[in-house]
Amino acid sequence: MGLQVLANVSLAGKEHQQAIWGGLFHDELYMLAKVRSQGTCDPLCMIIYACCDGSPELVLQLCGNQGLPIVVEIIRTASLVGFGEEWLKLLLSRICLEDIYFPQLFSRIYSVCSYCENGEEISLSSNPFFTEQAYLLNIVSEILNERLKEITILNDFALCIFGIFKKSVEAFEFGSRAESRLPTGFAVIDVLGYSLTILRDICANNGGVGKEDLVDVVDSLLSSGLLDLLLCLLRDLEPPKIIRKAMNQAGNQEATTSYFPKVCPYKGFRRDLVAVIGNCAYRRKHVQDDIRQKNGMLLMLQQCVTDEDNPFLREWGIWSMRNLLEGNSENQQAVAELELQGSVDMPELAGLGLKVEVDQNTRSAKLVNIS
Repeated sequence: MGLQVLANVSLAGKEHQQAIWGGLFHDELYMLAKVRSQGTCDPLCMIIYACCDGSPELVLQLCGNQGLPIVVEIIRTASLVGFGEEWLKLLLSRICLEDIYFPQLFSRIYSVCSYCENGEEISLSSNPFFTEQAYLLNIVSEILNERLKEITILNDFALCIFGIFKKSVEAFEFGSRAESRLPTGFAVIDVLGYSLTILRDICANNGGVGKEDLVDVVDSLLSSGLLDLLLCLLRDLEPPKIIRKAMNQAGNQEATTSYFPKVCPYKGFRRDLVAVIGNCAYRRKHVQDDIRQKNGMLLMLQQCVTDEDNPFLREWGIWSMRNLLEGNSENQQAVAELELQGSVDMPELAGLGLKVEVDQNTRSAKLVNIS
């Protein structure tokens, strides 16, 4: 109750905010952040946000060496007890998305959480990521998805997220079949998934240009190898269940198991890969051409199916094919010239105003506009 009264006072103007900040930073705020209570966490976030909003000087203090442990403890508390109001999201949006401090906060969680409560160091080799880091990515992913049209993505933030994604890919062996959606309760899988969903929304921002970075963040990600990594992961995955069944019926079970050893680590992983690729291809001809030149057209067509392990895979697959074919005669021709192996029905293409006609003698296909 005392914190809530103080939070209300913090809304009364700059003079009150400076007095509160001067009286509580740093020791008292840190002590309060370590109280594992939602009733304490919510007004504490309100106080910090109210004081820092509109004050770059206080934001700089909060995101410095003394202040970041406060934010880390708030995240740890929220990951354990949750939060009831939007103040935590507003605070993290200010720090992570509207400003440049996400990389520092993410890495600081790693260093703080690498020690037990008694001060003993945990083996970092066995903990590539921590639950609190996955929780932070989850909240940031929610904020970005909710405010997609409002937030300008900074280039450094996008590249940091891609770096986290690459590290999680390297850390995970892709040997355990998905049993649940995000969050799975396994930090490395959750970091993998939430960093991928953030990349999906970054690429949906259609080339947002940062306030300080005069670059297209999507092109920056592509230059860093995003598309190559996504296509590689998609190729290495075993195909969707409906295609596996068809291959098994055709006597290709041995080939299937030898050529597609990796499985989805969570339900929706394949869908999220396809979503990022599809968003990258939206009105970007160089991406459309790159996917064709990397022999990715058939691979993307194979994603236009229903898959119980990947809700909405078909819809994302159709969206991706639409983006790959739009305004690109070379890609349309490449799809038309695909040689059909067995009987393949792709009614989803009808939604794009297209159909595939097959020459029964040559088994070659051509794409016909029916709209």
